[in-house]
Amino acid sequence: MISQNVLHRPLRTFITVLAVAVEVTLVIIVVGLTSGLMFESAKRTEGVGADIMVQPPSASIYMQFSGAPMPIAIAGKLSQLQYVQAVAPVLIQFNSVNGLEIVYGIDPETFRAVSGGFVFHDGHDLQNPNDILVDDVYAKSKKVKLGQTLHVLEHDFHVAGVVEHGKGARLFVLMPTLQEMSGAHDKASVFYIKNDRSDRTAAVVDEVRELLPRYEIRPLKDFISLMTSSTLPGLNAFINVMIGIAVAIGFLVIFLSMYTTIIERTREIGVLKSLGASKGYIVRIVMSETVLLCLAGVAGGIGLTYLMRAIFVRIFPTLTILITPGWIGRALVIAVVGGLLGASYPAWLASRKDPVEALSYE
Repeated sequence: MISQNVLHRPLRTFITVLAVAVEVTLVIIVVGLTSGLMFESAKRTEGVGADIMVQPPSASIYMQFSGAPMPIAIAGKLSQLQYVQAVAPVLIQFNSVNGLEIVYGIDPETFRAVSGGFVFHDGHDLQNPNDILVDDVYAKSKKVKLGQTLHVLEHDFHVAGVVEHGKGARLFVLMPTLQEMSGAHDKASVFYIKNDRSDRTAAVVDEVRELLPRYEIRPLKDFISLMTSSTLPGLNAFINVMIGIAVAIGFLVIFLSMYTTIIERTREIGVLKSLGASKGYIVRIVMSETVLLCLAGVAGGIGLTYLMRAIFVRIFPTLTILITPGWIGRALVIAVVGGLLGASYPAWLASRKDPVEALSYE
């Protein structure tokens, strides 16, 4: 009877299921997009190959927001510490033209000493002030070719090489060039430290903290665990607001669908009650229909989510959307709970119908 009730109005059922699917997709995509961007940024930073990163006092873990307040001379002091093998100062700028990308200003020699060097797909390392390296993902997504001119940060660069992705940024230029462009002479945003042995990270961290007591000193192995929505002000609130909007969509659609269903089936409810159906039985029928609609919507939402991710990634190849089983499960709970809340009043209304009045309803 429940399945027949659901199929009685196929168009209304389809719209209800679609609304729940959109609700589920919105939840998973929003969380997946924010989580994916942070995770991908953390993995690329970890891919630099350093053991420790040094940032200025009160710096955000989102290095693109940190600016360049540290004197580059600090690198010389850090390199003299015991167990330190190499130090690579990096100047970071945020490019928002034709996308959102981080640009690294590097010294090729020190960056190579820390990271092990780039894996070149084509071209050569940075040599001239206007040279730029792009990673393979950026080159593919932007259709960038070796030797072409690339306009970045209001400056024309010559593409000197295409490198394997995963070394912190997607775009690399010489540090003096980026310092000149950003007015940050002899400044750096972060120092990457490579130890002579990875098991000496704790000892080096203690030494750096003694040398730079107010600075942010972070082992790279801990970096990914810090990249969560709760660490960026406002992001967690944004996610909660988007989830709230999704729940409101599901709640209102289910409420409207079940309310109109009760109104249409007033006479049927009267027949059931005249045959001895209890209030609890009527409520269970309405709630069962709601759960069935929500589960169908969840299944459709999961499929729609993967479809949307495929479309986004095809249009924006550098975009990362992280879909996890945990958030799929949470989206299911959110959809079902929102649907049950939306159906609660129509179910109560159905259970309160007087059999005599319901049988005479036209």
